[in-house]
Amino acid sequence: MGSFGRVEIAVPRARLNTPDGKTTEWKSKALRAYQRRTLAADALIASTYLAGTNTRRVRRALAALFGGAVGKDTVSRVWRKVKSDWDAWNARSLAQEPIVRLILDGTVVRVRLDRKATSISLLVVIGVRADGQKVLLALKSMGGESTEAWRAVLDDLIKRGLRRPEFLIADGAAGLENAIAAVWDGVPMQRCTVHKHRNLLAHAPERLHEEISADYNDMIYAATRQEVGARRKAFIRKWRLKHRAVADSLEEAGDRLFTFTRLPPGQWRSVRTTNAIERLHEEFKRRIKTQTVLPSADTAAMLFWALLASGQINMRKVDGWQTLATKPIDQPIDLAA
Repeated sequence: MGSFGRVEIAVPRARLNTPDGKTTEWKSKALRAYQRRTLAADALIASTYLAGTNTRRVRRALAALFGGAVGKDTVSRVWRKVKSDWDAWNARSLAQEPIVRLILDGTVVRVRLDRKATSISLLVVIGVRADGQKVLLALKSMGGESTEAWRAVLDDLIKRGLRRPEFLIADGAAGLENAIAAVWDGVPMQRCTVHKHRNLLAHAPERLHEEISADYNDMIYAATRQEVGARRKAFIRKWRLKHRAVADSLEEAGDRLFTFTRLPPGQWRSVRTTNAIERLHEEFKRRIKTQTVLPSADTAAMLFWALLASGQINMRKVDGWQTLATKPIDQPIDLAA
């Protein structure tokens, strides 16, 4: 049974000859033993339940799609399986994961706490493997983005065997940067250029936003390291005179806003921002758009994970993955203005 309805499949039985002259039972790689539902069907049932619907309502809601084949016992079994897989995923070893880069950011979801709709932060960590493939490593509801909250997330990753990363991309929040400094001091870090762009606009009246954005984008998306540096100096000089708070905000970010220039240009697009996490969140919101408030913080994190685990949301390789083995040059951008 899948999201396309009920389909009967005949699975052949056969035995295969082995190199040692014996035989072994053939097993399908596409269809697991005793599997009755596709992963997408299980994810659909689980996501409906996680959205705050009880087993009876899930059965009624999905009756037309599954031809009445989903009873409350099926819903309960699927929920127990998803919960078990979620717990196992949170406890899995990361010692064999060839992670070379991390993308870290917090994303906000609306949940019901004490019968009131409340915005909470989910702390998200995406790893980039040596072959460029992105993989979700952690998804935690910690109540906020404090240093203590992020430190708990990072300590858990290290406890489970995560190796020291070679490069970090973060949103620039003080709590996250403090936590990173405590466990991975010295690892090159890129501060998200999109977050800094928003910071700059917040320091100026709306009538200046278009001009600030044009100058900022000319700087950030310059073609070479030398051009980025030259345009940064021009930006600082101009905005010191025109609106000092904007220049001060850019200087506050220091050289971490330009760490991407220490890497091969082919990687710049993927390392400048934490957009990989923001894109995941946008896809997550699109799939739950009719459910404006989720029932709890725990189910919000679990639903986010379930959509990824079932393949309904996919992550591709990072741009420039062919040069991931290239180490950042040991020369930060010149900050003199």
